[in-house]
Amino acid sequence: MNTKILMISSSIFLASIGILLTFLPNEIIFSLGLATTTVSLQLMGALYLGFAMINWMAKGAPIGGIYNKPIAIGNLMHFGVGAIALVKIVSNIHAHSEIIISLTVVYVIFASLFAYVFRFNPIKTEKILTKN
Repeated sequence: MNTKILMISSSIFLASIGILLTFLPNEIIFSLGLATTTVSLQLMGALYLGFAMINWMAKGAPIGGIYNKPIAIGNLMHFGVGAIALVKIVSNIHAHSEIIISLTVVYVIFASLFAYVFRFNPIKTEKILTKN
């Protein structure tokens, strides 16, 4: 699997959420009707931006198996737990369900891709492909 494409796409996804949460917290609170403070959304946006930068900077390195295991497990935990949480609330959400459903789909896709990356060694798959 080409982890460079996965890392770039996850980085872009996380950065876009991070930028929105950091720079437009009042608009998000108003449009979604959230009961939270702007500071909490800005802090969450900072976390997303930091994670995006980690993924962006690791895009050229081999990831999977024993290589860059902290990055692989961090992404797996983020997207896996996020997917479980979003799947749990999909059936109970009444307002803005299209946003929650689309986020759920993206999180499930990234969680399954990072589970694959975490499980398999990139060197072994490259050797298998070059032998045939």
